[in-house]
Amino acid sequence: MKEALLADARLNTADAPFVRLWRGFLTGRVMIAVALLVLQILGQWFNQVSDPVLMTVCGAYLCAAVLLRILGRHAPPAAGTGVQWLPSIGVDIAVVSALQLLHTGAMNFTPLFGLPILMAAVLGTLTLALGTTAAVTLLLLLWAWWSSTQSLSDDTQRYLQSALTGTGYFVVTYLVHQLATRLVGEQEVAQRNRMAAQVQTQVSALVIEHLSDGVLVVDESDVVRMANPAAQGLLGESQHTQLPFSLGRCEGWQPLVDLAHRTFDQEAPQTADVALLHPGESPTGLHARTWMTSTHADPQSRGERLCVMFLHDLRELEARLRTEKLAAMGRMSAAVAHEIRNPLAAIVQANALLEEDLQDPGQKRLAQMVQQNADRLARIAEEVLDIARVQHQISHAPASTLALDASVAQVWSDWCAQDPAKRQGQILLNAPMLHVEFDTEHLRRVLVNLLDNALRYMGPHEDSLQVQTRTSVTGQITLQVWSDGAPMDKSVERHLFEPFFSSESRSSGLGLYICRELCQRHGASISYQRTHRTTARGNTGGNAFTVAFRRTTRPQEAATLFDSIVI
Repeated sequence: MKEALLADARLNTADAPFVRLWRGFLTGRVMIAVALLVLQILGQWFNQVSDPVLMTVCGAYLCAAVLLRILGRHAPPAAGTGVQWLPSIGVDIAVVSALQLLHTGAMNFTPLFGLPILMAAVLGTLTLALGTTAAVTLLLLLWAWWSSTQSLSDDTQRYLQSALTGTGYFVVTYLVHQLATRLVGEQEVAQRNRMAAQVQTQVSALVIEHLSDGVLVVDESDVVRMANPAAQGLLGESQHTQLPFSLGRCEGWQPLVDLAHRTFDQEAPQTADVALLHPGESPTGLHARTWMTSTHADPQSRGERLCVMFLHDLRELEARLRTEKLAAMGRMSAAVAHEIRNPLAAIVQANALLEEDLQDPGQKRLAQMVQQNADRLARIAEEVLDIARVQHQISHAPASTLALDASVAQVWSDWCAQDPAKRQGQILLNAPMLHVEFDTEHLRRVLVNLLDNALRYMGPHEDSLQVQTRTSVTGQITLQVWSDGAPMDKSVERHLFEPFFSSESRSSGLGLYICRELCQRHGASISYQRTHRTTARGNTGGNAFTVAFRRTTRPQEAATLFDSIVI
């Protein structure tokens, strides 16, 4: 039973080399049948003697071999002993025996017994192989006995020859079967290793695809063999860019090309901070690390040399580091803001009571200054505490969707109605009937914050402020607020989304930070770019804040700066 299961495993292997061997045996039987028929025809033509019985046997064998080659080419019979082997091994033994018995000349057909013996040893169980060899050996001995009855000479040599041939067949049968069994084992190991490699490849592909850091695999010809979505985003490419593509096709990627060349030349890992420059856009600072898959000095590595690049956005690295440093200060600020509200309220109330009894104009101005600064402190305290409230609302808010264009249009209308004389601009809604996952009030807060920021820096023209929704060719839905303000200083741009950072002395620096938190908790992202737009004045540069939405379920984000604040 164990041998049968082991033999059947040959047919269950993915590549199934035994199926090819089976087809080879079937083809060999056809060729032997054709050769036998041709030999019979030539022999009878030269000897001028007709033997219709032999011709009939050879012709029938050819027909049987061709028929089995056509009908049984898909898979060999079951490996165990049984009648399933009669059309192949049984027919071969019967035909060779008939030819040896019917032929009257000196030709010996017994070497043809090797074909059914090999077929049984390779494709069948050891029992089938030894049984076939034993049957052939008995036939050889019977043939020796038959020959001895037809002559009066001593046929000891004929018996010895038959026994020696049978012994050789047994040895060949055992060795061939052992080789076939070894092939089965190697094939099963290769199959398991291939499945493990496929699983590992899938896992690696999933891990690389979802890495926040960019991964590039570059060959010595500067051709990118693999790039995950994060790397394509850092390069400014679409996530659906056809791979492979040349890293040297864009002049802005030249620092990465130089880094790859240095890695290949020195055959050692490299680390460098590079800046990718694209026309009309702000430079993208990257921290790049490279490794090689193989080197010329490694005799074990005979494959193609590839350079693996890991790209980290310097802005994210620096922002993460600064956010971690500000975490303690943020919690302390929130605690202080909470504690100062009560004494601040007492100051405001006392100042109001005091102002009622003041008659001197100078003293009234001082009281008003106290009131204004107290209001400012109260507003900052509320903004600090508002972060914790927002985090709590987001973490407990159920998933919801909204019609993007309709929601943006409503927020824009409400915002403009507050001051129609100053709040003017263009709104371009290019995402009709599309829904995104976002809370309506949270989107209002993000958009109003961006519009208020743009209002402070925009020009006086009607097209100085533009709000646009659109869908890219890859299906990415975005909302962008653009204004024609002056370029930001690089030191300011690096800290845009950090808490408590502001270029204005009277701002708490929490607006963009709250926008980023709202976007991240809804599975979206917010980014800043310096871009150009076509306006009535021509090609105009401006500052653009882009919110990229996702239609999928929002991810669970780790706790951030103010998630642990208790109010």
